[in-house]
Amino acid sequence: MMESVILKNLATNESYARKVHPFLKEEYFSGNANKKIFNLISDFITKYNSLPTREAVDISLSKLDLVSEDEYTECSKCIESIFTETDLTDINWLVEQTENHVKDKAVYNAIMDSIHILDGKSKTHTKNAIPTILSNALSVSFDNHIGHDYIDDAERRFQFYHQVEKRIPFDLEFFNAITGGGVPAKTLNIVMAGTGVGKSLFLCHHAANCLVQNLNVLYITCEMAEERIAERIDANLLDITLDSLKELPKTVYDKKMEALKSKIHGKLIVKEYPTASASVANFKHLLDELKIKKRFIPDVIFVDYINICASARIKQNANTNSYFYIKSVAEELRGLAVEYNVPIFSATQVNRSGFANSDFGLEDTSESFGLPATADFFCALISTDDLENLGQILVKQLKNRYNSATVNKKFVVGIDRSKMKLFDVKRDDQDGISDSNQNDPHGYGNGYSPRQIPNLVKVNDWKIE
Repeated sequence: MMESVILKNLATNESYARKVHPFLKEEYFSGNANKKIFNLISDFITKYNSLPTREAVDISLSKLDLVSEDEYTECSKCIESIFTETDLTDINWLVEQTENHVKDKAVYNAIMDSIHILDGKSKTHTKNAIPTILSNALSVSFDNHIGHDYIDDAERRFQFYHQVEKRIPFDLEFFNAITGGGVPAKTLNIVMAGTGVGKSLFLCHHAANCLVQNLNVLYITCEMAEERIAERIDANLLDITLDSLKELPKTVYDKKMEALKSKIHGKLIVKEYPTASASVANFKHLLDELKIKKRFIPDVIFVDYINICASARIKQNANTNSYFYIKSVAEELRGLAVEYNVPIFSATQVNRSGFANSDFGLEDTSESFGLPATADFFCALISTDDLENLGQILVKQLKNRYNSATVNKKFVVGIDRSKMKLFDVKRDDQDGISDSNQNDPHGYGNGYSPRQIPNLVKVNDWKIE
């Protein structure tokens, strides 16, 4: 019944056709007759940008190859019903019902395809493709937004210019300086470093900082166990070394955790996946499960780390090079950030040439230059023997869509590896950094002042007795 209504209005109702035609596919119709007639109508609309007449559909049908007499009769009856006049239906209701029908058919087709794959009858897909197939089906929707009208939308555009964008701030002044007060939603933010330099430390520290701000934090780890990540955040928030944490009496630990719970109103979920096994499709499933089972919706997502994630679009061991594979993972992560309206933080390795350098750039990105091309913010963490002795790490901006990457291009932050913490250092410690371009005597720059975030709580200010 619904398919007949869709075909009838697609051929005769221009307003309806304009809204739904871009989203309709042959696979959303059942029966050879409905499929063939849909294709005839759709091809005409696409080619001539107008609705077909009865005569045009009849002629197109007569030219079809491989149509039996029975099929021809069935198609003719379908055409007859399409061009029979009936009462007009409310277009908004009709579009809504059409969208519901399309969603149901997409899910049904995805389930049948998945069964086909599980039975080993698919020559093009493996079982790993099933989560993506189902996820794509569940995400089907009619996007009725047709773009920004430059003249008519001037007022809305003016309001956009003057609204204060919600950002998640850092507890490190130079990071706030270079990002203009933190990172906004729908962004991908990457740190690059060599092995053991501090990629996971940075992610864990900022995750702790976000939790202190009473945000909901999702930390996805593809490298370390969930308990190891939680251990690092324990050391950070409880202000205790990793070694001492293991020797802490349970009564003392419980007391510290109770004090922490009384001050924090956000949640931190740590989820572990086997290395190179999880993709954005898995992350979407996790987000849906968390929403349903725990009523948990993250404000920020951490993925540790991007090079050991799988792609939802490209099969593992497929005939593709690392550039396109890692670029695909980065694009999928950024798409996830946009879809769920959150900032995503991740990390990447330095390539082989970068390991031997005390300074490196975008060209030293491991495996794919497509990664920094996709990211909104990209910085490097650099460690040397001299910096280690000072308890510092060098940060170098490589790409910045929030502000100019030439201001405060390089700076140092303090690092306490035993407590998994980063912290601000004195202004004097920034002196002598070559090519830093720190022109602002206060070290803020880019129009940022810490007074813009009066309620910023620094992780290092926490004292859990």
